[in-house]
Amino acid sequence: MEGRSSVAELRIPPEVLKIAKQLEDAGFETWCVGGAVRDNLLGLENRDFDLTTAAQPADVQKLFKRTIPVGIEHGTVAVLDANNQTHEVTTFRKDIQTDGRHAVVEFGVSLMDDLARRDFTINAIAYHPTRHEWRDPFQGEADLGKKLIRSVGDPNWRFQEDYLRILRALRFSARFEFRIHSRTLEAAKANIQGLAQLSAERVRDEWFKGIQTAKKVSKLVTLWRDVGATRIWLPEMGAESTEQGAVDKLPRDPVLVTAYLAKDPASLLTRLKCSTKDIERGRAIGKWRDKYPDPKDPAAIRRWLAAVGEYADDLLVLHPAPSAPLLKAVGAIRTHNPPLALKDLAVRGDDLIAAGVRPGPDVGETLARLLEEVLEDPDRNTKAYLLSRV
Repeated sequence: MEGRSSVAELRIPPEVLKIAKQLEDAGFETWCVGGAVRDNLLGLENRDFDLTTAAQPADVQKLFKRTIPVGIEHGTVAVLDANNQTHEVTTFRKDIQTDGRHAVVEFGVSLMDDLARRDFTINAIAYHPTRHEWRDPFQGEADLGKKLIRSVGDPNWRFQEDYLRILRALRFSARFEFRIHSRTLEAAKANIQGLAQLSAERVRDEWFKGIQTAKKVSKLVTLWRDVGATRIWLPEMGAESTEQGAVDKLPRDPVLVTAYLAKDPASLLTRLKCSTKDIERGRAIGKWRDKYPDPKDPAAIRRWLAAVGEYADDLLVLHPAPSAPLLKAVGAIRTHNPPLALKDLAVRGDDLIAAGVRPGPDVGETLARLLEEVLEDPDRNTKAYLLSRV
């Protein structure tokens, strides 16, 4: 597909075309590249076209009034269109030095040099938006037809340039249900220890993106396990795969799915440098996922709802089948909006002090005991009754 593709023309969004034409009119060769080219060849809707150009970052900034230097050291400038949408424009580049995490790049090279530095053949296809020409030096379109993930050039070099590419291969394989080429897979396994050099944030983003885009999350999990990535970054998931069927039925919520898969969710989410909120969510799931109330005991359900608080819905989603009776029972209780927390009680700390409770820890202990009584029977939540109990 050096100059031709089975898809003769791609529909390029007008705002992208306008940027490309402005660059070309200024004398800078410009091509569409990346995920949008690949996805459109697969018949998938993707309007987020990236541009690669002979223009240096400074040229792009001069040529367009509104730009953001999103990754200028790597040649990437975001150009804002009339609707304030950003479009990435990256200078043709090649890697001259890399430590497996970060690359030092050189500009002023050709489109062919630029395509040769890309990770997989299916991501190394270029399309000229005005001349409708194609460049596919590594037979990426043929690999799309074969449903194949294959490294550009030597897979060992590709992975050693940036070890995150190993995880990207797994994500693309799970997303498109493509096979990973045998040499590419061998190189991924041989270089797996390099993943330990990556930052937790990059690994987390790749893992979460994989969960959100995989056809089946179970396939992604199997790939991570088989290649050895879980051992390095997700050891709490263990080696077994008993959850395979159930995980595919969960919502595509990365934190929920990760917590479901992990023996110690808080530990795993902490390693991935997730937010405190996400870590606490994982901790609650880990603590309560084996402790569900009897669907026939409304008081037990109220106590459970009070204890698990905002994490009740997560736990209901993770409830092992059959969960219908509990879901029904929780729904029935929630319709009455019963008091479930100290703030819902008909008395406050000041009321207890006025009734003779000593200020300090006694107030909190008394409120907690009163909440227990109210959880047993919500009708007890009246000021008169609660003060009588004091």
